[in-house]
Formats: sequence, C-alpha cells, structure tokens
Amino acid sequence: MEGGGAAGVVVEALEGASGDRGGERHSADGSSALDWGGSLLGGGAEDAQRGSARKGRRGGRRAGSKGRRSAGRSGLPDGPDEESQAASTPPADPESVARAIVLRLLTMAPKTRAQLAEALRKRDVPEEAADAVLDRFSELGLINDEAFAEAWVDSRHHGRGLAKRALAAELRHRGVDNDTVKEAVERLDSDQEAETARRLVDRKLASTRSLDPQTRTRRLAGMLARKGYSSGLAYRVIREALDEEGIDVEGDGFP
Repeated sequence: MEGGGAAGVVVEALEGASGDRGGERHSADGSSALDWGGSLLGGGAEDAQRGSARKGRRGGRRAGSKGRRSAGRSGLPDGPDEESQAASTPPADPESVARAIVLRLLTMAPKTRAQLAEALRKRDVPEEAADAVLDRFSELGLINDEAFAEAWVDSRHHGRGLAKRALAAELRHRGVDNDTVKEAVERLDSDQEAETARRLVDRKLASTRSLDPQTRTRRLAGMLARKGYSSGLAYRVIREALDEEGIDVEGDGFP
C-alpha cells in the first residue's frame, strides 16, 4: 500500500506511548489539540505527521521504481535462497516417483513389465524402489504380461494381418518371456492364419494385374513375408489366387 507505511509507523509510535488514544484537550490560550499518550499535539505536530507521510509515499515510489529497474537488469531469479523453505525441501521418495511414472505410462498405453522397468531405469529410479512398485502394480493386475500378449496378438493379427512369427518377434522385443509369447501366438490356429493371408493377397491382387506372373508372385510373397508368413503358406495362397484368375503358374518360378 503506497505511502501508508510511513504514516502508519508514525501513528503506531504515537499510540504506543499510551494505551489511551485520548480525547480533545484545550491549551492555555484556548486552542485545542488531540491528546496522544498524554502529549498535546498542536498544528506543528500535525504538520510533522503529514510531512512524514509524504516522505513515506515518495520513498515507496522510489523503492518500487528501483526494484523494477533491478529486476529488469537481473532477469528471472536464480532460485530459492539457500535458507528458504523451498531450498530445504527433502528430495522426493523414490517409490513415489516410480509410481507417478508408471501410472502416467499406463495411462498413455498398455505396457509390459519390462517396458516399465526400462522406463524407470532411464529415469534413474533405484532398482529396489522400481521392483517394489512394479511388484505392487502386478499384484493389483495393472501390469499383466499374459493379458498384454493376448490382446496384442488379437489386435495386430486382425488389424495388421500379422502372422505368428511377426507377432512373436514383436512381443519378445517388448520384453515378454518366451513361454508367454508361445502361449499367446498359439491362440492363432493354422486355418485362421491361412485365411488372413488369403485376404491380404486378395486386397493386393488387383494392383498387380499389369505385371507378369513372376513379378506379381514376388511382390505378393514379399508382402506376406514382411508380415511373418512362411514361404510355403505364402506361395500356396498366391497360387490359389492366380488360379482363380485363370493364370497357370506351374513352372513360373514357384517352388
């Protein structure tokens, strides 16, 4: 509050001299003044008080202007004072940090335990704290590699047409153990895998009709190989598709 500080100090100092803010007294010549703590304050004292208030306002403005100029020169503060409460705040508990990281990652997308452990390691969370948090999340069912693998196989097979081999490679890359991977991919039987391969070939077939049979075969087989299908299944499905178009593929580069 600009200017009020100096005036307030004057008033408080005067009030402090006596508990009685006083009433109005009359001097010997009949003039009146306010009695502050038993002292008669005539016009001279009032003038002194007003002068002090004016000086306080001018001092406040000068201090504010100086502070702004100083802030402009120095820019942002470097940080809390060494003796402040902010500087004395203890470091965060490692398990609390680990919980926050894991929750944030799981909110973004499902993750395997290995993926979460790697994320904590990269953020320098101590291994003991990381294991404790991951164990607790596993107990609660928030980390479940078996469920992750099953959902991954179902989604990637139907959405991208990936075969068992490609699905197994993706799961291993995400840290799922071999037994869990095998159990998940075996949910796809051979008939389902062959049907998906036929659908992929049918979708691509029309765009290859301007090519010779050998080139068409190579392109279609390459597409299926990238999705993890074996060469035997790929050529069988491609032969069937070309046969339906009336193209004799025997001896045209087929194994």
